[in-house]
Amino acid sequence: MRKRTKRIFSILILILNFVFMNSKDKPLSNFTILDITVARAGPVAVRLLADWGANVIRIEPPIRRDRGSIIGKNRGSDSQNLHRNKRSICLDLKSPAGREVLYTFVKQADVVVENFRAEVKERLGIDYDQLKKVNDKIILASISGFGQDGPYKDRPGLDQILQGMSGLMSVTGDPESGPTRTGIAISDTTSGMFLGQGILLALLHREITGQGQWVHTSLLESMLSKLDFQGSRYTVNKEIPVSTGNFHPTLSPMGTFHTRDGYVNIAASTDRMFVTLCEKLGCPESAMDDRFNSPEKRRQYRQALDVIIEENTRKFSSTELIESLNPLGIPCGPIYNIREAFEDPQARHLKMIIPAPHPVLGNIDLVRSPINLSAFPHDDQFHHAGPDNGEHTAQIMNDMGYDTKEIIALKSKGVIQ
Repeated sequence: MRKRTKRIFSILILILNFVFMNSKDKPLSNFTILDITVARAGPVAVRLLADWGANVIRIEPPIRRDRGSIIGKNRGSDSQNLHRNKRSICLDLKSPAGREVLYTFVKQADVVVENFRAEVKERLGIDYDQLKKVNDKIILASISGFGQDGPYKDRPGLDQILQGMSGLMSVTGDPESGPTRTGIAISDTTSGMFLGQGILLALLHREITGQGQWVHTSLLESMLSKLDFQGSRYTVNKEIPVSTGNFHPTLSPMGTFHTRDGYVNIAASTDRMFVTLCEKLGCPESAMDDRFNSPEKRRQYRQALDVIIEENTRKFSSTELIESLNPLGIPCGPIYNIREAFEDPQARHLKMIIPAPHPVLGNIDLVRSPINLSAFPHDDQFHHAGPDNGEHTAQIMNDMGYDTKEIIALKSKGVIQ
């Protein structure tokens, strides 16, 4: 009964926090996140939190001018996309004084996000055992290439390496082309998304129990999970999937077909869709062919079927097929380049591009979060663009309780910049 009462009380506190939250605040506005990540996967996880209102403090190493670093190095499109809505401080975590500053932050923070090797975490004092001594409610969120333990835990993990090791490249591309990487950093972005979800789960658990914890994932774990039905074809049926190019590995007809002026993607895998497609393309006899009269047979004879479908799609323009098949319930779409994708009327209607104000670059257009919450409509612009290195050092130090005299002293020692 006592445990149940405590849980009910925790839930009531959570509800009251939302009730009394400023109406302009976003769902994560009550949380402070310390971002000590590099590369892409970690920043993707933190970006999810920053976009939904979290107070994200990005902790970066001091600028080494002798190595050619400059304050404006974060002004490229990639950095802006990864670090919008974050603030930046330059802090020397290798120095004892820098570590003390970090621990002061940890006492006031909710989550620390990092992607260092285990030995580096311990050396910098940011492993979970050390952090929870400073704040027993802290959540440490870690991301790595291969996991926090095991035979490969110390290997460097990069997106393309994991695309290969997860099996993804073996099912991507045409059979004749050999293994093919995807056109985006899918291992990094997927693991970042999963870590972001893990952080939200840990925050929810802490709201109910008051307990912090260590949440972590890796590029390898994320990509093995991302294989989804291709993975289950092996785990359940012991079938080893292979690449099938632009055609679906198990459903037919579903793939990319030539038109009179380009290409379209068509998906007509059900019996009803297939019959309707054949009628629309002018080959109704194909729907009656014994080789194609069931999903199983269409899969078995897919190569022959794809040839027949393409012979007939070539008689139409891409627009003709898109405009005629979709109203019939047959999914059909164009194959865009990146510009065309963002300029499509539906993408523009969804306002996937919104500006971020930058003091030097002006308003820069970035891609918004794809999550839509009815209680929190998307703003017309991001709160702020990605920061220069150490742009908010003084402001953050003030927020954390340091006075001007202390800030000046730490700057003179090179602990902060």
